[in-house]
Amino acid sequence: MNYLEALILGIIQGLTEFLPVSSSGHLEIGSYLLGVKGSNNLLFAIIVHGATALSTIVVFRKDILELILGLLKFKWNEETQFVTKIALSMIPVGVVGVLFEDKIEAMFNGNIIFVASMLAITGFLLLLTYYAKPKDGKVSFGKAIIIGLAQTIAILPGISRSGSTISTALMLGVERSKAARFSFLMVLPPILGATLLKVLDFVKAPESAAGIDTFVLIIGFAAAFVSGLLACTWMINIVKKGKLIYFAYYCFIVAGIVFINALL
Repeated sequence: MNYLEALILGIIQGLTEFLPVSSSGHLEIGSYLLGVKGSNNLLFAIIVHGATALSTIVVFRKDILELILGLLKFKWNEETQFVTKIALSMIPVGVVGVLFEDKIEAMFNGNIIFVASMLAITGFLLLLTYYAKPKDGKVSFGKAIIIGLAQTIAILPGISRSGSTISTALMLGVERSKAARFSFLMVLPPILGATLLKVLDFVKAPESAAGIDTFVLIIGFAAAFVSGLLACTWMINIVKKGKLIYFAYYCFIVAGIVFINALL
């Protein structure tokens, strides 16, 4: 992997981690189009995922601080309830990740037709939000579990994590800004958890970093962090304005291009 490829893949990771177009799917597509065989390098994956997690923390630093301070009061307050809802939403993806990790990993194996198909499904989910009537509902405990189930399907490459969770929340009647806030905060623990698991895998097999340039990692981290900051902030505004349908069109177009390219 050269510097330009690291820059491109880092930007793709940062943008698509937050925009509802699937980061895993776009990394697969980007790697396929660039012909980067080393794009699945374990250490590079750790670096760029860590960068996007950090960008989430920066954007929601005030919210995270409020939640921590609320938890330290050891009361059943609004912050404690919110964290409990986050914990409930993590159960489905945690169970699926532990029980079916090997099968899921096998899906990230250059199957570009499968990725394009899942990207089209993401487009369909986003299209449904166009018909969801704006409401002022909050994220209840029951809704948190349902949104967590939606996050579970985002394990598949091509299904957007933010797209599936925000779309589900909106269709459940959650107010737009609350849907965006819950979606981005609920995915932070899984991102950190997945990054930690990759770190542990790297510790077991440090030879996986052989041949990768340090500057490639630095460029990838910087690109993912900066683009992640922009995308996260942008996405919050997009959800508030109800403009997700444009990303539905984007997903359909990209899926179509990939299908045509693969067939040719």
